Amino acid sequence: MVEWTDAEKSTISAVWGKVDINEVGPLALGRVLIVYPWTQRYFGSFGDVSTPAAIMGNPKVAAHGKIVCGALDKAVKNMGNILATYKSLSETHANKLFVDPDNFRVLADVLTIVIAAKFGASFTPEIQATWQKFMKVVVAAMGSRYYIGILEYQQAPEICLANAAFSH
Repeated sequence: MVEWTDAEKSTISAVWGKVDINEVGPLALGRVLIVYPWTQRYFGSFGDVSTPAAIMGNPKVAAHGKIVCGALDKAVKNMGNILATYKSLSETHANKLFVDPDNFRVLADVLTIVIAAKFGASFTPEIQATWQKFMKVVVAAMGSRYYIGILEYQQAPEICLANAAFSH
């Protein structure tokens, strides 16, 4: 469990309170899809993602970016237990969507870049350090069910394989 100081909680809440998720979410997800084109494979149902202009103008990309930021809002509001907050979302990404968990780090980094660009000089190194700590906790929580599955498999592979066979 991560220990948050009052100053860290205040900083994270202050940063997030200034974020317009309707703007930042689409910008961040669009940037991920452009800068890291292999991530496009998870968004095959989103239509045209063939060019940067198509990605940034794609309403499904924009909508999902808002969803991502909505999920991040839950972490800000539940800083005392981000792991439990993201348990179901992590399970979905691990077991149904099969998203490479390194993509959560990529998204966190890009989201930080977008926020820094929006805030300019007010996004000081001290604020960034606190924000990055928060994002690392979110990334770890999003990846948590991947590693639980690996540990379960190592402890009882026959049960995991049987469960996997019946879950598809």
